[in-house]
Amino acid sequence: MEAMDVRQLQERVERHVRRLELIPPGGEVTCLVSGGADSTCLWHVLRELGYHVSALHVNHGLRGDESEQDARFCREVLGAEVVGVPPGRTEDELRELRYSFATDRLRATGHTASDQVETVLYRLVSSGRAGGGIRAKRDDGVVRPLLELWREETEAYCAAAGLAYRFDSANDGTKRGLIRTAILPLLEELDPRARANLLALATQGERPRLPRKLERTLQELLATRAGTKEADLGEGIRAVREYDRLSLERGPVRFGPWTIASDLPGLEVRTWQPGDRLRGRHRKIQDVFVDAKVPRRERAAWPLVVSEGEVVCVPGIVETDGVEWERDADAD
Repeated sequence: MEAMDVRQLQERVERHVRRLELIPPGGEVTCLVSGGADSTCLWHVLRELGYHVSALHVNHGLRGDESEQDARFCREVLGAEVVGVPPGRTEDELRELRYSFATDRLRATGHTASDQVETVLYRLVSSGRAGGGIRAKRDDGVVRPLLELWREETEAYCAAAGLAYRFDSANDGTKRGLIRTAILPLLEELDPRARANLLALATQGERPRLPRKLERTLQELLATRAGTKEADLGEGIRAVREYDRLSLERGPVRFGPWTIASDLPGLEVRTWQPGDRLRGRHRKIQDVFVDAKVPRRERAAWPLVVSEGEVVCVPGIVETDGVEWERDADAD
């Protein structure tokens, strides 16, 4: 991996973080580190991107001196706080122990696309369904900024950035290790697209989530049906609940070269759809465009102001009380 690729990888992680709002810009995050390539890459990338990064290592002591060396590496190289815990009996217990610390902070783990594939394959075999894969953002404040990278990429990143990391000799003996070292290579012999296809299953059917702050605001607004209440959703949009009815209202709308404003409730701005007619006038919008000599190539992007499925205004052509518009001069 060349030096420029290091920066490109960092930018990929930043796009993933920003798109899913995993960490506030310049915010604080605690990396749960094992000392391996994935978590070492995570720790370094987030620091390079300008986040305020701390680290935490949970030492289960399962491998004797090797575990102590991992803990020493995390403390001395990554500056991690090290917590010693009794060893768990199962992989699930070990995972729950790791997630039981620093619950008052935003935490990040180094899970990658490779972990996604292993998780999907294990769930398919053990339960007959893929489930939703590893989530980029858990409800308990754990985020996964590296989910769009493969394990080979985190190892290559560490090599290019001159970062040492630890190897876990016990990994090959786990269920994931069996999938990683034996099963996946055989599946890729059957079809080179095996990993990519399994990765696609991880997000198949996954329900989109609203940003957490927006979701919380709407939940508070809908907590009761009594009276009338408003909430600011940002970007000029406000939610208005009147008893058991909820509507979204906003200020001026920017639509291509047009700026459209109205104080009337329940309006929507969209483009032309087949069958659209003017409210109360029964004229087809297609005929309105023809009469106004709007070129055919411009009609698909021309804004319509709609109320309850009916067109009430065609900016620049058909006026209506309560709706104002302005078109950029250089668009004429």
